Formats: sequence, structure tokens, C-alpha cells
Amino acid sequence: MSNDRPETEAVNADSFLDIVASVVSIMLIMVMMIGMRIKKTPIDAPLGPEAAQAKSDFERRQTAEQSVRGDVLRVAARLEDVHRLSAVHRSGRDMLATGVAALEQRIRDRRAKLDAPSQEDFDLARALSETRQQVEQLQRQRVAVAGAAEKPVLIESYPTPLSHTVDSDEVHFQLRNGRLAHVPLDSLLQKMSLDVQRKADRLREHRELSDTVGPQEGFRLRYTILWKEVSQQMAIETGRGGAGPELKQVTVIPVIEELGEPAEMALGPGSQFRQRLADLKPGRHTITVWVYPESFDAFRAVRKELYRLGFAVAGRPLPLDQFITGSPQGHKSAAQ
Repeated sequence: MSNDRPETEAVNADSFLDIVASVVSIMLIMVMMIGMRIKKTPIDAPLGPEAAQAKSDFERRQTAEQSVRGDVLRVAARLEDVHRLSAVHRSGRDMLATGVAALEQRIRDRRAKLDAPSQEDFDLARALSETRQQVEQLQRQRVAVAGAAEKPVLIESYPTPLSHTVDSDEVHFQLRNGRLAHVPLDSLLQKMSLDVQRKADRLREHRELSDTVGPQEGFRLRYTILWKEVSQQMAIETGRGGAGPELKQVTVIPVIEELGEPAEMALGPGSQFRQRLADLKPGRHTITVWVYPESFDAFRAVRKELYRLGFAVAGRPLPLDQFITGSPQGHKSAAQ
């Protein structure tokens, strides 16, 4: 019995080594096969439709995020410059106020040391000095006005002084702070329509839907849609009853204050404004310019150039605190 046991152990050890060698061989073969498969796989494998759409959406959102981030950083830098300049002016103003107060105190102290007749003489001398300064200032103003050459008054005439309602293709621009920017209103309205279609169930449930689309070219569109029953008269006229979506209001909101390009640059060759006009046709497209009060002079120059090119122009003045707004109850632009 003692002689058989070592032989049994030797046989078992050899079998174990054989099994290990087989397993290792199989693993090596699998590694080689996987390596060959990876080697044959193209590096730039085509993406599926969902992956391509996700990649496109990611790149678009990343581009928009980088643009907004850059705008925020620029605005923050400008705001910091304004605060720094304001602090400098405030310090200078405080120094001037301190100097004026000290000088007035010295005058009061000097006057207090005088007797009554001398105080009257002091007050008269001071009033006389102030009057002389006013007279000298008025004389300088008169000389400046008399020496200024009279500028001729130029009266410009524009074609078709009578306005008409715009029913043709309308292209919108915003003129704010002297800067002219294209407003992609049609494209934003298309985005709104697609957004409402995606959220139709929410609209039918809550009877009202408000949301925002964009940004595009620096503008967002905020809209409000109502779910309303079709009136009996409308159902008789159209032959369709029931309920459906109805636009209540849209508001175009700029992402940053300084959009577009200065009006003088826009009227120059090679500007974004010129490139936009190159795709339009006079007689077919009407240019609507939403103008803020500080940009009326710039609007006159833009309107003059558009008339020269043959475009009909509609000017829409806006208050300083109001965005471009539209609704079914509003009025169409009137062009000249």
C-alpha cells in the first residue's frame, strides 16, 4: 500500500498540469481571435441614427453653451471695469466735496473774524466775483455761438410717402444701442410650432402652455398657447368644430444687450447686414426694423440706404423697457 501512493500522486499532478496547459492554450487562442477581430474593426465605425442625432445635439448644445459662457465672461469683465471706473469717480467726487467743504469753512471762519461793516463788504465782494464769473461765461458762450458757422438744413424726401400693410415676406431687424441685429423670427416660430407639437398632451391637460425656444442668433422666443373651444360661428364658417391650440402671445428676448453690429459698420461693405440683404429681393421682401428711442438717428441712415436699394421699410418704435412682442390681436407692419 505504501508503494502505490506516490505513483497515484504523481499521476494526479501530471493531470493537473495538463488541464492548466489546456486552459492556458484556450485563453491564448481566444485572446488572439479577439485581437484579430479588433484589428479588423474600422477605427471610424459609422454611428447609428440615434447615436448620430445624440452627437449632433451634444455638439449643438456644447456650441451654444460655449457661446453663452463667452458672452457671460465678457459682460462680467465689462461690469468689473464699470465698477472700477465708478470707484475712481466716486473717490474723485469725495475728494472734491471735501475740498469744497474745507474751502467754504475757511471762508466762513475768515468772515466771522470781521466786524459788521467788514462782513457786508466781504459779502458784496464775493457776490461781485460770482457775478463777474457768470458774465465771463455768458460772453464765452456768445462768442462760440457767433463764431459757429450755420449749417444748412437738409430736407430729404423718401419715395412712396403713403404707407401700406405688409403682406409680403417680412424680414426683421432690431436696432438697439446703435447696433443692428437680425431677428430670426420665422425660424423661432417654426421651433415654437415643433415644441408645441411635442407638448400637445400637456397643453390639452392644462389648457395653457408657456415655454421658451432658442437661442438662435442671440434671441430666444417665449410663447403662450391656449387650448380653446372653437366657437359655433367659426365652426359653421370653417366646417370644423371641437377644440384646438390658439396663440396668445410671443415675445422675442435678446440673450445679451449688445447684439449685431454698429449701424455704421452694418452699412459698410462686407458687413453681416449686407450679406443678409444679398439673399433678399426688393419688391418681394419688406424690411421691418424694431427701433429703440436712442437709435432713431441710426434708423434714418439705415432707412435711407434700404430705400436706395429698393426695399420697402417698416419702422416699429419700441419703449426702452419693452421687448419685441406679437399676438393675433396685434397689427401688421406698415411699410413705406
